[in-house]
Amino acid sequence: MVEEKNEFFHESVLPTEIINNLKIDHGGHYLDATLGAGGHSNLILSHNINAKITAIDRDLNAINFAKKRLDKYKNRISYWQGNFADYQPFNQLFDGIIADLGVSSPQLDHGDRGFSFRLEGQLDMRMDTNQSLTAAEIVNHWREKDLADLIYLYGEERLSRRIARNIVEKRPFYSTTALADAIASCVPGKYRHGRIHPATRTFQALRIRVNQELESLEKFIEVAPNWLKPSGKIAIISFHSLEDRIVKHQFKGHSQLNIVTKKPIIPTKEEQRLNPRSRSAKLRVACRGE
Repeated sequence: MVEEKNEFFHESVLPTEIINNLKIDHGGHYLDATLGAGGHSNLILSHNINAKITAIDRDLNAINFAKKRLDKYKNRISYWQGNFADYQPFNQLFDGIIADLGVSSPQLDHGDRGFSFRLEGQLDMRMDTNQSLTAAEIVNHWREKDLADLIYLYGEERLSRRIARNIVEKRPFYSTTALADAIASCVPGKYRHGRIHPATRTFQALRIRVNQELESLEKFIEVAPNWLKPSGKIAIISFHSLEDRIVKHQFKGHSQLNIVTKKPIIPTKEEQRLNPRSRSAKLRVACRGE
């Protein structure tokens, strides 16, 4: 299917695998817990005329765009803005649940959101712009030790102490590119010219903390199985080891869930070629017991 190219374009990851694992052929009511640009909701709604969607996103811009994109399905989709961990289904049970974690391509591609170090913008990183904590608050006001611990734990960055020290020495920072340049300037040349930009892990850590992503994910997996019908599936796509570890262990330890994917499903080489941002994606699926 050819997607409309626009300012909120986002290529859905693992589309065939999602359709096959959620058994969309049977229709039903599905929860898209991370609506984004509406790609997975569009797949489900277009695949079966009897399918319905409840869609959640923290980003009002995403919801407003998706409403336009999915207007032809407006009688089969409803929307809720907020953190998926705080959602209350009010006695509604779903045939399947999907969550596509992390930051979306549109958020990365708009510098004013502050998610990307490749585009100049404010140090924001809030998925929900109504919340108060921003990346600028952390970068410019946290103690060096706390900043280093954050970068190490949430960014898995082995040079966290060096990076935190340099940030504290050179702050305040007001833009994404200035922060990225400061990080690149303090790491060894071999590290600076490696496979990924030296600011990648630090930006990941800041984004996770600003949006409390890991805490929200843990709470979501704890409560979401209660929203499934018997034999309903929950499918979660993660993009880094911290997320995947939580999904793996909480699926395994949840009393209501049976593991469907003993190993995570990853994109085919062809999908990775066509959509480079899919390369780190891992899909895990579990099923609620009878």
